[in-house]
Amino acid sequence: MKSTLLRQVARASATPVRAPTFTAATRVPFSQTEKTATHPPRARNFSNGTVLKEKAPKDDADHNKHDEYSTSGKPGAFKHEGQHSRTDNRIKFEYPEEDNLPASKPVQGRGGFHFKRTLASFSLEGRVGVVTGGARGLGLVMSQALVVSGADVAIVDLNKEEAARQAEGLMKHFREENPGAENIPKVTAHYADVSSPESVNAAIAEIVADHGKIDNLVTSAGFTENFDAIQYPFDRMQKLWGVNVNGTYLFAIGVAKHLMERKAPGSVVFIGSMSGSIVNVPQPQAPYNAAKAAVRHLASSLAVEWAHAGIRVNCISPGYMLTALTKKILDDNPELANKWTSLIPQGKMGRPEDLMGAVTFLCSDASGYVTGADLRVDGGYTVT
Repeated sequence: MKSTLLRQVARASATPVRAPTFTAATRVPFSQTEKTATHPPRARNFSNGTVLKEKAPKDDADHNKHDEYSTSGKPGAFKHEGQHSRTDNRIKFEYPEEDNLPASKPVQGRGGFHFKRTLASFSLEGRVGVVTGGARGLGLVMSQALVVSGADVAIVDLNKEEAARQAEGLMKHFREENPGAENIPKVTAHYADVSSPESVNAAIAEIVADHGKIDNLVTSAGFTENFDAIQYPFDRMQKLWGVNVNGTYLFAIGVAKHLMERKAPGSVVFIGSMSGSIVNVPQPQAPYNAAKAAVRHLASSLAVEWAHAGIRVNCISPGYMLTALTKKILDDNPELANKWTSLIPQGKMGRPEDLMGAVTFLCSDASGYVTGADLRVDGGYTVT
């Protein structure tokens, strides 16, 4: 045994030592290597050697062509760079003075009796709704939505004469589409400069005196202007912020105080904009975008703050809506229509009546467990 051991040692010392080698296993379909009682899996071979693949010859021309599309390329190498995602400071729109604003009309065929079944919780019968900026555009159509759904409505506007004309028109329109109706909604007109605390408080007091209470608030008062930020007159920016943000805040706290004093639940709907979530192109409007972002987050903040009192606060963020004022903008800038609709998945701008269902839902008991939400009515613009 000793001699055998000596022979093995001598043989081992005489044999050169090779580095261990493993061969990379060839991938075998699972069906062939499936472990069973009669077919155990095959042992795999591995190699610790690094296999270097021969690189394909580099095509410098092809590499440089694609490289120009990256951040290592020369800025402005292509005309299309940022073409559809930048603002154009040549586009300018100044909000018209009150006397030059185009008038709006109620939506035809939306207020008559119907026999289509729907949830009773969408009804606003017995409620009193306040709509700021309700004499024109989106505000007028949303006022009509509340009237059609059974609510009495107080239209608040800087132009009380126009508000009074529209209030009478909504009641007349309701009578025409509902002949023989016993209960005609009460629609009143009220003046307010929404950026003034004193004016807002006076308007709320007048509404409560006329209607006895307030249950719903829709803050539609607001406007936009298109200026390059550096060129935007500061006094106009302050006015824009005062109406869009301060006006929303002042009316909201005034109505919330009234509801808390009554110990009554209520629903507040802010009218924001998709511009509070994205940057519109090509028209420059940085202050407006920031203002609507403030409105959207104000809704979320007040929803939390007032939830204990049963006051719900939500936001509707419309996309491009073809109002009378939008038509005026497009008359001055006809190229915008194609640019805007090319960025909307549904391919079309909305119409004011597309907001009627949204505002009715958020004001009614159908949305009783919805608060702090931002309902975007934009044809899919903000999801692309």
